[in-house]
Amino acid sequence: MACRRPLHGAPRAEHASQRHGLAASFEGRGISAGASRTRYERVTPPSRPRSYRRFVPLLDAVLPRRCGVCGAIGSSLCDLCRPRLVLIAAPWCERCGAPGPWPVRRCAECAGRRLAFATARAAVVYDDTARRFVAAWKERARRDLTAVAAEVVVAALARPSSDAIAPVPPDRDRSLKRGHATAAELARELAESWEIPSLDLLERRPGIGPQRGLPRARRRSNVVRAFRPRRTSPRRVCLVDDVYTTGSTVTACATELRRAGARHVDVVCFARAVR
Repeated sequence: MACRRPLHGAPRAEHASQRHGLAASFEGRGISAGASRTRYERVTPPSRPRSYRRFVPLLDAVLPRRCGVCGAIGSSLCDLCRPRLVLIAAPWCERCGAPGPWPVRRCAECAGRRLAFATARAAVVYDDTARRFVAAWKERARRDLTAVAAEVVVAALARPSSDAIAPVPPDRDRSLKRGHATAAELARELAESWEIPSLDLLERRPGIGPQRGLPRARRRSNVVRAFRPRRTSPRRVCLVDDVYTTGSTVTACATELRRAGARHVDVVCFARAVR
């Protein structure tokens, strides 16, 4: 398994001003910016109000932040737990992004499957540390962890050459229960950092059960036709989710995006399961 920390290399000149602060903050904690970066044309980002941020200092005073992994008071991800996030580094499968001993176009995990997306990449391994972080983020309504997850993704992965960023649509009932939708919030943070418009291109059909706990075969069948387009899709789309487990959910979403007009779909996730 080729999961390394840190990723070495310097960003391209046109990215330097945007990434310098992130790279500096992560290098001191065991995470550094990725080596490969792609050229892109700047796209005017959407205007999204972030009025809740003005209340962050007040909330921190009343309810001090705790580490999303160990619970220590002080920050959303403490200096001890931050380096424990294992970044996924090349070599990896060119298609699904699974790390391996050498680069391959299709690996054992995705070979023989009909995948509607062009590439899938995740920033960190979904191990015990990342699992605790994601559990706090999703199940305990820790919205402050969204910014941390986005910082990790931006520092680890190259900016996609996409016309729009779209989240995997959440289940409405579970989102109401949790109080937020992690994939949608992560997509908005990445859209702001990468300066790509964020669009809600898909919606989830009602009556679809959760993926958690299902075996791989049932995961695939559970999400077939689980999503539908809300509008015509741009040609190149970056699809965002929090965790890549088997790829069934993002494949189902990418299929609907292609039906709506997309010709190239790249998947970006915070974490992925590694077998």
